Amino acid sequence: MDIEIDVEHWPEQDWGDLGLKAADAAALVAPEMALSRLSVSLLFTNDAEVHTLNREWRGKDKPTNVLSFPMLSREYLLGLAPEGPPEMLGDLALAYETCAREAEEKSSPLEHHAAHLIIHGLLHLAGYDHETSPKDADAMEALEIAALASMGIADPYGDRD
Repeated sequence: MDIEIDVEHWPEQDWGDLGLKAADAAALVAPEMALSRLSVSLLFTNDAEVHTLNREWRGKDKPTNVLSFPMLSREYLLGLAPEGPPEMLGDLALAYETCAREAEEKSSPLEHHAAHLIIHGLLHLAGYDHETSPKDADAMEALEIAALASMGIADPYGDRD
């Protein structure tokens, strides 16, 4: 997967490297995302920009931690051959102030929380949805936990067996 990363309004750090590592971790647990012909844009921005995007595209007049804008259906993604023209999987946007506040509330390093949100957003781009049913939520959380574990990051949902 090719990732175009743009960092605005986040503290000085190599967020691009974190984005690449999170994408690799997501592809480990959801191999349909490992196709080299897929591309994603990842924007590290602020609450104001995410608020605007959320209002314009989702009709929700508030900021949120991460927004996912999928461009392929799950069925289409699963049917893609390894070779072929480039395909845009979708766009992600992370809001700095919300992410930083949530990380502090969880007593988690911002880098760990951002990695979790990137993986969460990438899974949404691949068609996973935690809002459809408790079973789907559990399945998506399990994938997130496994991807984060591959990065050496603890389970963000708490202790699990």
